[in-house]
Formats: sequence, C-alpha cells, structure tokens
Amino acid sequence: MKNTDRPWRSFYAPGVRAEIDTPAYRNLPDFIHSVAETFKDSKAFTCCLPNGMNGTATYGQIDEMSDAFAVYLREVAGLSVGDRVAVQMPNCLSFPVVAFGVFKAGCILVNVNPLYTAEEMAKQFEDAEPHALVIVDMFADKIPAATQGHPIPNVIVTRVAEFLPSMPRGIVGLVQKYWDKSVKPIELAHIRLPDTLAAGRTHKARNNIEVRSYHQGVATDDVAVLQYTGGTTGVAKGAMLTHGNLLFNTEQAMELLGSDLEKGKEVILTALPLYHIFAFTVNMMAFFKLGAHNILIPNPRPLSNLKRAFENYKITWMSGVNTLFNGLCNEIWFLDSPPKHMKFAGAGGMALQSSVAERWREITGTEVLQGYGLTETSPVLTFEPPGKAREGTIGIPVPSTDVACFDDAGKQLALGETGEIAARGPQIMKGYWKKTDETANVMIDDWFLTGDIGFMDPDGYFRIVDRKKDMVVVSGFNVYPNEIEDVLAAHPAVIEAAVIGVPDGATGEAVKAYIVTADTALNQAAIRAYCKEHLTGYKVPKRVEFRDELPKSNVGKILRKDLRAEALAQTAAE
Repeated sequence: MKNTDRPWRSFYAPGVRAEIDTPAYRNLPDFIHSVAETFKDSKAFTCCLPNGMNGTATYGQIDEMSDAFAVYLREVAGLSVGDRVAVQMPNCLSFPVVAFGVFKAGCILVNVNPLYTAEEMAKQFEDAEPHALVIVDMFADKIPAATQGHPIPNVIVTRVAEFLPSMPRGIVGLVQKYWDKSVKPIELAHIRLPDTLAAGRTHKARNNIEVRSYHQGVATDDVAVLQYTGGTTGVAKGAMLTHGNLLFNTEQAMELLGSDLEKGKEVILTALPLYHIFAFTVNMMAFFKLGAHNILIPNPRPLSNLKRAFENYKITWMSGVNTLFNGLCNEIWFLDSPPKHMKFAGAGGMALQSSVAERWREITGTEVLQGYGLTETSPVLTFEPPGKAREGTIGIPVPSTDVACFDDAGKQLALGETGEIAARGPQIMKGYWKKTDETANVMIDDWFLTGDIGFMDPDGYFRIVDRKKDMVVVSGFNVYPNEIEDVLAAHPAVIEAAVIGVPDGATGEAVKAYIVTADTALNQAAIRAYCKEHLTGYKVPKRVEFRDELPKSNVGKILRKDLRAEALAQTAAE
C-alpha cells in the first residue's frame, strides 16, 4: 500500500513513529533484563487478593527469580532451546517469574487456561508436546487424566499466594486446604516452584552460570509463545508468536498510547488473565517496558474482588472487555467511589457497546479506548488514540501495520466497502503449530484474514460489522448480532444481551435474543416493541429468552457459540 492509502496516520500524535523498522531488542530475554536493570528497585507486580492481602516483587526480584527458574529448566530439568513449557495458572506473582524464566531458558511458553477440564488440557498437551508443566495447585488433580498417553516429564506446582509474605500465604493455604477445600492432594511426582528457584540459584552459583548463554542464539524470528486460539471456528490451533512479533507489538502499542503515559509512574490493574494474549502483551509486556506497577487480580469474579485493589492503589490504567466495564458500572461500591487517578481504560476481546462506554465516561470521567486484534496478531492491530476515541469504531492501525478489507474472492476492496478485514505487519504470527494447511487458509500473500467483517471510514478509522461466522441470514438479508446487541444494551432494564441466529422454517434463520435483567416485569413483547423503534423489521428478534446469566469465556466474553449449540440441540430434539 502507498502512503496515500494510509489516511489513519494523520491521527498519530506528534513524535509517533509511523514505521518501526526493527525492535529495540534482539529477543525477549534481552528486553526483560534491560528493563529490569532500568527499574531495578521499583515495584513491578503486586498480587492483590479479594480481602486486600497482597505481595509485591520489584523489577530486580522478578529478574533474579526468572534467572533462577531458567537455570533450573536447563540444568536440572534438562530442557533445551525450543522445548515447550506449559504454564497453567491465574494472575499471580508466579506468572511473570515463570514466563520470563521460560524465555531466558530459550524455551517456548505454552499458555494454558487453568480452568480447562482434563480433556481440554489433554488435547492441548497432545498438540504442543510440552517438556514441562507449571500449574497452580488448585488444578493439579487434573494432571493424571490430562497426561494419560502423553506424559509430561517435569511437573512444577505453584500457589496463588506464592511469594506473598508468610502470614497471608499461610492464611490462604489454610483456607484452601481446610475451609473451601479447593486444593486436593497431589498424587504424582512434582516439585514446588520455590524449590526450583533454590535449585537454580545453587547451580548458578556453583557453576558460575551466565544465564544469557542460554538465549544468546535466540533470534527475532524464533518462536517464543504457542498461544492457542479459542477454537470457536473448529479445533483449537497454536499460533506461533515469535520474539519479534511480541517485541514489535509491545512497541506498536506503546508508540500509539505512550504520549499519555509516564515511565515509572503508571499503576495498571490487570483483571484480565495474563494467559490471554491481550493482557499478556499489553498489560504484562508493554507496561513492563514502561516501568509500571502492575496490580494482578487472580480472579475478578465476583467483581467485588476488585474493590480492595481500587481502594488501595492509585490505578491509572486498566484493560477489560465490555462485560467487565458493564459489570463495574452496576456495582454499588464502584458507583459510590469511582477511581480518582484513572487516565483511560483499554477494551478488547469483544465489541464495546456504546451505552457501556457512555456510562463509564459518566461515572469515571475517562474514556474507554477500544482496540482490536486476534491471537494470531500478538494481538494489537488497531487502537483508538487517547483523546480521539470515536463511537462505534475499533480505532486506527498501530504503526507498521496495514489494514484493508477483502471480498470472498480474495480481492482487496475499495475504501468504504464492507468485507473481511485483513492485516499485515510485523506482529502477524509465524503460522499455526504443525498446521500448514490451516495457516494457508488464513493468509493471502502476507495478508492475514481475520474472519471479521468491517469497513474503513474515509479518514482511516475502522469499524467492525460482525464476526463472519456469527452473521445471521434472514430471508436473504444479512443481520449482524453486534448491531442488535448494541440496541438491547441501551435498554435501561437490560443488564446483558446476546444475539444468535436459529433455524426458522419461514425465513431460513431467525434472530433470537438472550436477555439478563433485574426487572421481572420485562417480557418478550416489550423487548420486541423496543427493538422495532430502533431496527428494521427483519432485524427485530423473533424470539426472546430471559436468563439469570449468559455463558462466558475465561475473559468474560459472551459465548454465542454455546448459545447457538444449545439452540440447535433444542431444535433437533423438537
């Protein structure tokens, strides 16, 4: 594309680089060590529990502990460059220690959702073939079933309260063991994370080991992370994200947002799980580079778990999904005392509804800046520049990124035409792990096909119409659930809404809405009448079902696929 095809660059703030030629570091370990040296004595991560108990590690401590873990992996566990290490834990101080240690060992990190069933774990382990697993103790009882047929030789167990002071760590341990019984006996050979660090330190000192020797040959194009997709379009696939992908995307995000952020002074709330690519790259990596103090929330559900974090820390930035912002706007404690130091928030993962953005602005006096990206893109492709948010858009492409729309034949469309959004840039994955055919299906030359339908405004802002696979066809008319959900969310009695297409004998498909409300008087007729005021006839939900809650992913994204599967099963039964 020519420069004239990139109108979004006119919205870059003065000093923002339109092109980032090379990342500042050769690989992630070099990046981690350099930043840790710069902010050595500053607070890096604090794990904040719902009752306010907490523990903190400085940049220097994270650097030293991750060094020790890297030595353990190489010298004791016997791993080599390129070996995979599965990491399965919620947000806690162990996460950056382990993740950074894996990188320093020259190994590949495999992020695993800790809430996975043993069956789901088994599928990912079978595909990734990890040589080691680091897992939180609450879920370690699933390991025997998950590794049957493909054992993992090194199992390392950690705790949510790991590295917290002894008193809160002990209290949490007692509660988990005797009160809620969330930790069961671990009936397999394993080692505790603190013991791995002790062993690593001993080997490092005894043999005068230079940790940098482990990764001195690791190049920008080498794979750093296997990040598995949610599997919503089929079997989950491991996106191979390289050191360069993540380093570039870290710089791209900070380049667009950095003018409003201060080095060493930001306090970021991380409620989204770090094993999710958005929080991994933006919250953990990009804000690490900034020298920020990162407040980790192990479990944001219920939302009252965030209350003490907001009370005890001067939060200046947070990331989330639409449901998180919507939920906070309905929490009495949040309404009574909204954050006073917040600069802005970042939204991703699902469409940010206009009514939610407006209410957040009214309550906090700050904007929610919407971004867009995918697992395969490390993830950030677009973001709304601070002070230039535009309702209904996903912002503008970050530096060194081209975004365009393609038709079904793979032809690039003209400005303003609706089609499948495609992107190219240094943050695009290397491919899917062991799936060359799947990789070929999502690439046109160097363009990655996102599977999302959208278009570009004349001045360069992009808009998502909907997910290609979620589109509903009613009597030949294309209906996009996002549009209807946005209307429903604006209804004063609607807390949450989800829309899917269901089989219909008369129209092929019909629109069905699922509603969560606290108003027992609200009924289908009222919802349909409301929608008729805002939508053309064929877009109005033909069926409405009220629910106490909607199915959500681990990051709070409403799972239309689960509702669709349920509806199809019900139709088949009928």
